[in-house]
Amino acid sequence: MLMMSTMTQINSHAGFAARIKRVRNSHAKMAQGYDARVGRDGLIVFRPKRRRRSIAWRPLMLLIAAFIGFKVFVLIQIGDITYQERVDRLAAGSVVEQAGAYFMQIDPVTRAVAAQVGPLL
Repeated sequence: MLMMSTMTQINSHAGFAARIKRVRNSHAKMAQGYDARVGRDGLIVFRPKRRRRSIAWRPLMLLIAAFIGFKVFVLIQIGDITYQERVDRLAAGSVVEQAGAYFMQIDPVTRAVAAQVGPLL
């Protein structure tokens, strides 16, 4: 019987482990969906579908609605004049405070919702 050298055994084991890793990665990708195509030689080849990253719209809209709701609640509680004074104070501050003032300013949506909800509270 022929004996393989130690280096050959190590290299063949490393090659086998690398092949197993590639197969597992391919299967993991194909678990998310795949396309089957027939090549020129008639061989059917399965490839994972390419996934496009998209914006998660529902959480983004929930975040925006919650922010507008917060602004409406504060506007109703402290009133237009006091609210605007506080935003003006923020605008005179640091860069971060100026950014906060920009987002907290009274916009048409906030004003309209506050006008509708204000009498109910």
